[in-house]
Amino acid sequence: MSPEYPHDDAATARAVVDDAGTLREWNEGARRLLGHTAEEVVGRPAAALLADPAAPLLPAPLPHRLDGVLELRHRDGHTVSVWVLAHHRPAGEDGPGHWLVVTPLEDTAPLPEDDPLARTALAQSPCATAVYDERLRLRRFNPAMSRTMGVPEDRVRGLRPSEIGGRRESDQIERDMFRVLTTGRAEDIRTLVSPDVAGRDSAWLFRVAPVTDDEGIVRGVCLTMHDFTEEHLARKRLQLVNEASVRIGTTLDVARTAQELAEVCVPTLADFVSVDLLDAPEDGSDPSPVSLTLPVVLRRVAHRSVTPDVPEVVATPGGTRRHPPSSPQATCLTTGDTVLAGDPTVTLTEWLGESRERAEWIRALGVHSSMSVPIQARGSTLGVAVLSRFHRPEAFTPDDVLLAEEVTARAAVCIDNARRYSRERETALALQRSLLPRRLPRTAAVEAASRYLPAARAGVGGDWFDVIPLSGMRVAMVVGDVVGHGIRASATMGRLRTAVRTLADIDLAPDELLTHLDDLVLRLSVESGQDGTTGEVGATCLYAVYDPVSRRCTMARAGHPPPVMVPPGGGPARSIDLPAGPPLGLGGLPFEAVQVELPEGTVLGLYTDGLVESRERDPETSQRLLCEALPPPPGPEAASPDAVADSLDAACDRVLHALLPAGGAADDVALLLARTRGLPAAQVATWDIPADPSLVAAIRKQVVGQLERWRLTETAFTAELVVSELVTNAIRYGERPIRLRLIHDAAILICEVSDASPTAPHLRRAKTYDEGGRGLLLVAQLTQRWGTRHTPDGKTIWAEMALLEGW
Repeated sequence: MSPEYPHDDAATARAVVDDAGTLREWNEGARRLLGHTAEEVVGRPAAALLADPAAPLLPAPLPHRLDGVLELRHRDGHTVSVWVLAHHRPAGEDGPGHWLVVTPLEDTAPLPEDDPLARTALAQSPCATAVYDERLRLRRFNPAMSRTMGVPEDRVRGLRPSEIGGRRESDQIERDMFRVLTTGRAEDIRTLVSPDVAGRDSAWLFRVAPVTDDEGIVRGVCLTMHDFTEEHLARKRLQLVNEASVRIGTTLDVARTAQELAEVCVPTLADFVSVDLLDAPEDGSDPSPVSLTLPVVLRRVAHRSVTPDVPEVVATPGGTRRHPPSSPQATCLTTGDTVLAGDPTVTLTEWLGESRERAEWIRALGVHSSMSVPIQARGSTLGVAVLSRFHRPEAFTPDDVLLAEEVTARAAVCIDNARRYSRERETALALQRSLLPRRLPRTAAVEAASRYLPAARAGVGGDWFDVIPLSGMRVAMVVGDVVGHGIRASATMGRLRTAVRTLADIDLAPDELLTHLDDLVLRLSVESGQDGTTGEVGATCLYAVYDPVSRRCTMARAGHPPPVMVPPGGGPARSIDLPAGPPLGLGGLPFEAVQVELPEGTVLGLYTDGLVESRERDPETSQRLLCEALPPPPGPEAASPDAVADSLDAACDRVLHALLPAGGAADDVALLLARTRGLPAAQVATWDIPADPSLVAAIRKQVVGQLERWRLTETAFTAELVVSELVTNAIRYGERPIRLRLIHDAAILICEVSDASPTAPHLRRAKTYDEGGRGLLLVAQLTQRWGTRHTPDGKTIWAEMALLEGW
């Protein structure tokens, strides 16, 4: 149990007692004290040595250390009062838990003044120590202090601390020493001494204690200095690494992350830092040292300097520079190791010789130390960070290199994350743009404008909008929102948008269309799950159909924000009272459609919840801001369609500016504004058709006359044939009442025949000797398009004929 070096074993009485109270060791000093030999007491209870065996050997609870006087029994029977010191050692590698009990045996009187130990204690102490009197005048300091201060004792004896040190920190130390002198309480003082001529900071621990006489009166102070510069620098390096982990990577933006790396390193580690990155390969792969070709082309992404306006810059952010094989940037990228240049003008002569501008820049600034650190993450080489010193005089040390590599490695992961996120975001944006309409169709029913903004941080989502021309010059407007973000949400959005267009093409009513869309979302949920479980696929949608002839709009929504409208008379904008309906994907719940009158010139606003939902304000405030930002009715200067479209575009921008924060929306935003147009009654003609085939010729004649009044004689022949075929089929196969309607504008003529039968006709291939079956084939050949839509009273067969070439 005792240390293994020569010592006088009889000068100390020492015993070891295990946790059970049994003596395990007994040395010669213990025998001298109590007379018992080791053979007589080892293995027996220690309590047997007490003068009073009934007295407790140890207090409860047990401390880790105790001391005091014990009454022990000598071998010859008399009692011995002994002061003992006991230490408890818990069980460990050196064995079970035990107590070490010791007491000195020899005279412990203080050393006389002429003893060599007392005489040389201060002189040979490795600690820098000084003694000051009650006036804080130096009386004595040892050789260690003399070496630390750089002056001999006899030259500065009698000076005050501030006079000896001469620094600003010396004044503070003197004030601290005076406080110890007056209070009589010792203090530990840590201070950072300003850089010396070599540019090095130094950190010191000053231990100041009062010096008292025999009566306890303070006669001066004793100052001991301890250099803990290395500990201070290590703490600064650890602090920089911790700061880097907190400050770098706050966003998923590559440029911002690179700038954060530069800001963390300046001025703590370097006077100037530049971050240059490799452009991503065109094939989308990650760059690696093997794939690099020399010379290396790097793009400046960020830089930071200790001097204002960054005069050190030779490359602007966003610009590229070519780095030859002799450059430190190319070397560190190809080898993957940091390149340290103690004096760039000497160690990098070949590289500087290739760029006069760079060489003059380094000489003018006085750059004396530089290192190029590769930015690498997950096996990919992303770029290089160059750190330079010209303001501070000290060069980079090996510890600085390790620190720069540690900070850069942390930043590299963040930059790689940002690049991967940007790549996925761009992919999702490209997918989103390909799925959204590039431009809105121009229709006779509405003039429309739209905006789509991806989320600033969450990424591209599943918001979409669409304007779909329908038969009878009607138009469908839709806005939807798929739950979630990323490529999956965009892909789901594309499937739903395609489904809406398909369902709109067969002229389903808004509530029926949402019912079919709800079924589709349920199927997508099942497909996205595993082992038949339901995945998390959900969406909201608002679908509206506007008829410019009746000026009515039928709409229904599935958990989507309600539309807003601005009446043409200049009244205030308001939300349309429309049943909310359940979100898509719940299944089995009904949707309800509402029909509203929209006079010509009404502005209708459809949007997703990302526009109005905000943490900074309540929904009512967002709704009010939206209504205030919507456009008023157009004035005389907005009579043309282009002027109306321009006003709607400006309104879209105004709405986004009013509701969205400067940094971008937290969620995707889709906005669709439409100003309704009405079709004059003079452009619509209607006939009730008797169920008599002999009257078809008279109907044809009336149609030709109407086309002449509309000055559409060039289309009269085609229109007469189409009307004849559709009316004949309705009389032959349909049910009364039968109605014929012609609608036209400047570009298109529409023929519609309605009857009460729900049975829809279809094209078929007629045989050679068949007397019928060719009517619809003829209609399909003569018109731009044709189709059937079901109505509450039956069906309508329609056909469109272009009036303008190329329509």
